[in-house]
Amino acid sequence: MRRHGMRIMAQLLVLAGPLLPVLLITIVTGVLGFACAIGIIVYGALALLTATGITTGYSMTFLLMLIVVCAVLRGVFRYGEQMSGHYLAFKLLAVLRDKVLQALRRLAPAKLEGKDKGNLISLITSDIELLEVFYAHTIAPVMIGIITSLLMVFFIGSYEPLLGWLAALAYITVGLFIPLLTSRMGRRQGMEYRSSFGKLSSYFLDSLRGMKEIVQYGRGEQRLAEINRRTDQLDAKQKSLKHHEGITRAITDAAVVGFSFLMLLAGLYGMSKGQVSFTGMLVSVIALFSSFGPVVALSNLSNNLLQTLASGERVLSLLEETPEVEENIGGMSVAFSGAKVDRVTFAYDGQTVLDDVSLTIPHKRITGIQGKSGSGKSTLLKLLMRFRDPQQGGILLSGHDLKEIGTKHLRGLQSYVDQDTFLFDDTIAANIKIGKPDATHEQVVEAARRASVHDFIMTLPQGYDSRVGELGDRLSGGERQRLGLARAFVHDAPLLLLDEPTSNLDSLNEAIILKSLKEQQQDKTIVLVSHRSSTMRIADDLFQMDNRRLS
Repeated sequence: MRRHGMRIMAQLLVLAGPLLPVLLITIVTGVLGFACAIGIIVYGALALLTATGITTGYSMTFLLMLIVVCAVLRGVFRYGEQMSGHYLAFKLLAVLRDKVLQALRRLAPAKLEGKDKGNLISLITSDIELLEVFYAHTIAPVMIGIITSLLMVFFIGSYEPLLGWLAALAYITVGLFIPLLTSRMGRRQGMEYRSSFGKLSSYFLDSLRGMKEIVQYGRGEQRLAEINRRTDQLDAKQKSLKHHEGITRAITDAAVVGFSFLMLLAGLYGMSKGQVSFTGMLVSVIALFSSFGPVVALSNLSNNLLQTLASGERVLSLLEETPEVEENIGGMSVAFSGAKVDRVTFAYDGQTVLDDVSLTIPHKRITGIQGKSGSGKSTLLKLLMRFRDPQQGGILLSGHDLKEIGTKHLRGLQSYVDQDTFLFDDTIAANIKIGKPDATHEQVVEAARRASVHDFIMTLPQGYDSRVGELGDRLSGGERQRLGLARAFVHDAPLLLLDEPTSNLDSLNEAIILKSLKEQQQDKTIVLVSHRSSTMRIADDLFQMDNRRLS
């Protein structure tokens, strides 16, 4: 369910709490800056009246000095407002990016498996960037508009209370009623635009990643046509937003002119009744017309604010999303002595994947699980790592439920390699060191040797300093898989979980790696999942996964 715009703004405002002093500086300098801008026009009008011989109570010299002082201070305060406002905005954007990354880490991997990666990239980049509009051009302008309007109401009311009430009505209409009316009309359009933008980003990213297949099967024209169609849809939504923006500006401008004319009529009426002087009437009209700047800014906020609130809702929804598995920060630490799967049942979206599965994993032995694709082998490994929790039954490690063990400690007890190893766009050494950031070069080389990838690395011009490219696209599937094994070896955890570790390897490299795994049995517990019978030759205990059950 979508949340109200005021709730979104309130939640975003809470994030600015640590930077409240900077926000106050922005508001104060903004109010003083607008006061100086209004003062230039009002004192200028009084100077013109004085020049024509009309008594204003001020000398020409004094008025000219006030105009100069206001002009200089206007620049100073404007600079202070912009500097502090943007410092606040960009500092908070950095905080938000950090919070979003923490949220993604908390949700991973279970909650991220079904999420659109392009949409996530759009959220992390453009959605967060759009929140700069809220922090730099919404919070302070709203407060500046309110304070400036109150000051002007008292100033104009000092000449004639009726004129003060009229000014109050003008400010409320332009700064409150019009933005509320137009934001309700266009909020849905803003959300649709941000959603379409995210989907287009996702589709484009998908096309880039699948470019080889697109070229191979001649689907380029179809893919391009779909990109053009989605771009046209996005363009149509943007035009709708711009049309809405034009209507808002027209209504606002009409209200400004209308209330200025009403102020003139009310002033003339007051003059005819002897309630206000000509000077008071003229100053009131000029003061009102020149002071609409802050409230017009509030009215115009609704245009960009539509997209900003949509982005804010997407970001807040991600921050508030609960992970499938909560991390155990203060859990116990245990020495690994084996694991046990006790009558576990697990289902994805109501579809049972594991049904009453039990398995004992003895210490320092190789446990093999063989079965066809989709039988639940990989799911069982994810449950052993507590990427997800079973709906029934439990998983024990060293006699303790996984939920009782600290998450960070649990990660230190396990190494995991799957058939699709992810490599970061970094050097080979850096990718292996993900398993152990403080590993020495000798440890990295030893892990690579055991994974049968050292000789290949040494054929590269820069050896271990060679970059693997984005997603490791400069390497073959087998090379990526062996680097994943090296990463697991350097991690040196007592429990090694391998999901199809030889699926992309030829028979020679498979034999080398299996020999290395067998040698590690002296101090490691290994759970080996594969559909290959050749891989299972090293298993001490072999189980078959079939029809959601283990036998």
